[in-house]
Amino acid sequence: MAVELYNDGKHICLAFYDLVDEQGDHAVQCNQFLVIDNGHAALIDPGGNMTHTGLLMGMSRYCRPQNVDYIFASHADPDIIASVNKWMVTTHAKVFISKLWTRFVPHFTTGKDYSSRIIGIPDPGMRIPLGNSEIVAVPAHFLHSEGNFQFYDPVAKILFSGDLGVSLVDHEQAAKPVEDFDRHIPKMQAFHQRYMISNKILRFWANMARQIEIEMLVPQHGQRFVGKEMVRRFIDWIETLPCGVDLMTQDAYRIPL
Repeated sequence: MAVELYNDGKHICLAFYDLVDEQGDHAVQCNQFLVIDNGHAALIDPGGNMTHTGLLMGMSRYCRPQNVDYIFASHADPDIIASVNKWMVTTHAKVFISKLWTRFVPHFTTGKDYSSRIIGIPDPGMRIPLGNSEIVAVPAHFLHSEGNFQFYDPVAKILFSGDLGVSLVDHEQAAKPVEDFDRHIPKMQAFHQRYMISNKILRFWANMARQIEIEMLVPQHGQRFVGKEMVRRFIDWIETLPCGVDLMTQDAYRIPL
């Protein structure tokens, strides 16, 4: 079931929180997104094969597959883009992903040459027209992938933040916005300390994020942050978090007994 994050009649942002079977730790919960502007659509992080059919059905009341111009992938993990072969068949969409990952995407396909439909995003990012608007690919390298982008919608003022801001919750909780930031920290902290590479990178990101007008920060797993104050709380928290190589010691690199 689609959750409307934004809808002014011409520009619509949808989130899908319940397409993964995460029962019994079968698979990690993940979110998929659809942005539509004046009849033109883009999928953001459409997910793996288990999400394809549900996402295709869920988006049907808002647009047809023929209206999907783009697939935006924050990075090349399977929960982000493993269903790409099915989307190549059911749509005419072009895939935008970091230039570091363009030659890895075909490993998710069945062998047909889709190279003309796979577009590498340069390291500084880019602006991509969508209908009468645009989507901005924002650099987020090493958060957590070495080639990583977030996608900013300047109409809805939503930053689709990929794995930054993730919380480990089930799909019912994921569909709800964060209400108490301090109580939410334990759902985020361990993930970010393991998956984000270093506090240095987080500080660079925070400096950049404060220059963007963000009304909603929406990660690819877990709950979203709604309102400028809640977004500010997240930026302030992540900016000071030690993580990744900051926490590594020799004890992590020993031959197993």
